[in-house]
Amino acid sequence: MATLTAPAAQPTSGQQPSLNLFFETLSAHHRTEALKAAIELNLFTAIGEGNHSADAIATRIGGLVRATRMLCDFLVVIGFLTKSSKGYELTADSAMFLDRRSPTYTGDAVRFLGSSMLTEPFKNLAGIVRNGRNAIDSTVAPEHPVWMDFARAMAPVVGLPAQLLADIAIPGLSAKPKVLDIAASHGLFGLAIARRIPGATITALDWPNVLQVAKENAQHAGIAADHYRLLPGNAFEVDFGSGYDLVLITNFLHHFGPGMNEQFLRKVHAALASNGRAITLEFIPNEDRVSPPIPAMFVLNMLGGTPDGDVYTYSQFQSMFANAGFSSTEVRDLPPTFFRVLLSKK
Repeated sequence: MATLTAPAAQPTSGQQPSLNLFFETLSAHHRTEALKAAIELNLFTAIGEGNHSADAIATRIGGLVRATRMLCDFLVVIGFLTKSSKGYELTADSAMFLDRRSPTYTGDAVRFLGSSMLTEPFKNLAGIVRNGRNAIDSTVAPEHPVWMDFARAMAPVVGLPAQLLADIAIPGLSAKPKVLDIAASHGLFGLAIARRIPGATITALDWPNVLQVAKENAQHAGIAADHYRLLPGNAFEVDFGSGYDLVLITNFLHHFGPGMNEQFLRKVHAALASNGRAITLEFIPNEDRVSPPIPAMFVLNMLGGTPDGDVYTYSQFQSMFANAGFSSTEVRDLPPTFFRVLLSKK
């Protein structure tokens, strides 16, 4: 008797089937490790200094010529270097962010983004999908040490977003605004406002150990101690105080479910002055939840690293803020970054 088999599914886009995506995805860890190695070896800095041949680069970084050439070629393929008859050159991105001589160098963020604390949960992603939890402590555990690493390593990455956020936050503020910076971490978002409004008083809230980093950055920025106050504790439990003209909520809400977020936002609403505002910086995908790429893909970080976190669309955030008592919430893009900003009025 003949065996009947279902016909193979046909591609809906008209493209010819290919194993390229399958192979590239299963080999994607090569990209991560190549970038980490190049940063550790100061390879981008070596090229930026004028070493363009594999021999010259190898001498500068203390590597073998063959191995250096192979690593450089791979970095060309994945877009971090270019190659010509003159040798290897930095791309515009690599020159700005990966050459240690650049004022916008961000390579040290690898300490956080590439840490085992973030990568380990994904080794059993199927189990997380089945069970809804990972066996490793989530990053929202009280006083988790990962946030100390985050505060020190990620500050260069958020320097530009902090300045852009200040551009949006400052219009309408008085000469002596009272600002609450929730989950302040490195403190750069609140400090960007303090630099531009000398009369501002910033209250930075985070875990006690993390606030030491914010305090160091405030001192480095020349912000007087009486204008930069530390509020250690759990954002869901600590007393915020009241009368704030502005509350900053940066990259915080995605760690929690809608119910907890609404509970938290009610506290924020109560802490604001009558004409106060909350400004939220977040990964906000479009309503289809699959675009644009970086905000949409951030959802996997929340699946692997939190028990209830998620990425939320603008309409979902509108609902949360409205349920917490806010009168309106609008969204703005923050180019050239991939973040979006919510402006919520009490």
